[in-house]
Amino acid sequence: MAKKPIGTTKLFVLDTNVLMHDPSSLFRFEEHDIYLPMVTLEELDNNKKGLTEVARNARQVSRNLEEIVSTDLSNLELGCALSINGNKQASGRLFLQTTQLNIELPGLAGSKADNQIISVVICLQKQYTNREVVLVSKDINIRIKARAMGVPAEDYFNDKVMEDTDILYSGMNELPADFWDNHSKAMESWQESGRMFYRLTGPLCKTFLTNEFVYYDFEKPFHAIVRSVEGNTAVLEVIKDHLQPKHNVWGITARNREQNFALNLLMDPEVDFVSLLGQAGTGKTLLTLAAALTQVLDKKIYSEIIMTRVTVPVGEDIGFLPGTEEEKMTPWMGALEDNLDVLNQSDDDAGDWGRAATQDLIRTRIKIKSLNFMRGRTFLNKFLIIDEAQNLTPKQMKTLITRAGPGTKVVCLGNIAQIDTPYLTEGSSGLTYVVDRFKGWSHNGHITLQRGERSRLADFAAEVL
Repeated sequence: MAKKPIGTTKLFVLDTNVLMHDPSSLFRFEEHDIYLPMVTLEELDNNKKGLTEVARNARQVSRNLEEIVSTDLSNLELGCALSINGNKQASGRLFLQTTQLNIELPGLAGSKADNQIISVVICLQKQYTNREVVLVSKDINIRIKARAMGVPAEDYFNDKVMEDTDILYSGMNELPADFWDNHSKAMESWQESGRMFYRLTGPLCKTFLTNEFVYYDFEKPFHAIVRSVEGNTAVLEVIKDHLQPKHNVWGITARNREQNFALNLLMDPEVDFVSLLGQAGTGKTLLTLAAALTQVLDKKIYSEIIMTRVTVPVGEDIGFLPGTEEEKMTPWMGALEDNLDVLNQSDDDAGDWGRAATQDLIRTRIKIKSLNFMRGRTFLNKFLIIDEAQNLTPKQMKTLITRAGPGTKVVCLGNIAQIDTPYLTEGSSGLTYVVDRFKGWSHNGHITLQRGERSRLADFAAEVL
């Protein structure tokens, strides 16, 4: 490999939290070099024990480092090539701290790990005057301290799916007022199995994505879903109107346009993966449970409902809970209980006895599972609901979705504005990741719910607080 001019590539000093957040971060810096201070290796060693995600990541980083270093033991001071195991995009080198670096940090306690890392960066800046030395950390405080000491510091951005979540795919597209003028020239329409289809040709068609909803809200409202796109031609299917009481799902009718779109996706047997985003009170869980119960108990498409969620507490943890896996998960499933109460009240004809019987039947068909025991499982003909999915990392999301066997539908619910997991942001959440990666796949559907339908108090609180 041709020697690179030293001045053009940067030297990135990695904090431990970057490695423990993303074990593959060692291979994500392209042509730039990486430097690991001894204190980073020490912290990795302290965090390797246990069964948590952090401990698992720490062990994976140690294995990666072992492979990188063992390929070239001749002279560690010249660095070891990072391009191993097919990671050809990482053409930089890895440097480990091989000498003791001493520097006085005015106003900072030198023994603290963060301060030792900052002192290493300052030493490297003096050593490599002709190249840029940058500290990379997920910890905001060390970045603030580093900048106060005149050290360039950055967040680790490679795990971010997108910088601005405002441009995240919403699952729907508003058609302009002149849409029919430009797209109806060679229009074909036909009916198939009681459903209405249109084939349109025009400039807007190439911007459509498969299973994206399009709506025209002018003199003749038109709500449809895009079934296929080929060049400038698209096939649209008119959706079922769940705003009408006769098309209710388990007694639930949609209250707005987005809820109508969501119910169409949830009730479509051809859509295997659905993601619903929306703030509190937009009806994510209620719509999903209503669709799940209809398809499990009435239509018998799926054998049972499995519900899971990340157990990240909002306040102080209440400690260990007694009982079986199901009983331990019950306090986390308050949302499920609340929504089942609503769904159980929707049948006016059944008396108290009938409702109690229905409630018992429903509970036998809903299983509550913990995420901790998902690895290695396969779900056959199940309706899998992942609640509070914004707290999952992309890796955990992959682990969960790959559990789906034949005939299983997976629904992810969440609000990316309410993330409780440390080091996860709106841009790097597993929910943002799947919405972005799955868009346009013919068996995927996504909708961002916008209007709160819980109560006037909840809507006002969400707006002003």
